[in-house]
Formats: sequence, structure tokens, C-alpha cells
Amino acid sequence: MNRNIASALVLAAAMTGNAFADDITVDHTPFIAQKSRAEVQAELAQFKAAGVNPWATSYNQLAGFASAKSRLEVASDYIASREAVSALNGEDSGSAYLAKTAARPTAILLAHSSVTQ
Repeated sequence: MNRNIASALVLAAAMTGNAFADDITVDHTPFIAQKSRAEVQAELAQFKAAGVNPWATSYNQLAGFASAKSRLEVASDYIASREAVSALNGEDSGSAYLAKTAARPTAILLAHSSVTQ
């Protein structure tokens, strides 16, 4: 029992030490703006006029989105590709599926010249 306490104290004493904070990092490279102040203010005025703030937490990115496919088309596409998706998300990341189904190239393109195997 005393040996356990002694070893715990030795271990605790070994772990104690001072933590020193490093100096601040000062970046001396000058900042080069991509837009002028007038351009930024004009962009802000456009957002305010439209009543949209893309930096707001309540901004709805899909407010004006309209799908080109119907719900039935999306569901049938999902069912058709279910086997491939399952194979690609499998344990081997789809290696066996791709080896079985992928077409192998017959020519190799090296330095813009075609070399047939």
C-alpha cells in the first residue's frame, strides 16, 4: 500500500512542471484586398435592397430552388443505383465491384501520344 502511494507521489512529482506561453505571432506580410471599399459597399447595398443576407444564420439557400425531376423519377434513380452505391460504400470501398464492372482502358496516354498495350 505504501509502495503504491509512494509511486503515485513520484509520478505526480514527475508530471509537475511549468507551462510557458509562447510569444504572439506577428504576420508582417501586407494585406492586399481583392475588392475596393466601394465594391464591398455596393454589394452590401444590393443584399439590403433584395432583403437577403447570405451571412445570416437564417439564410435559406434553397428558397428559389426548383427541381427538374419529379419525386417518382428521383426514387426510381435511387432504386436503380442502389446496388452500385452499396458496393462502393462497402468494406473494400468498392474495389471488388469496380474490378468486376469497370471497363479497362485499352490504350495509355503518355505525353499526349497514344500507346497501345
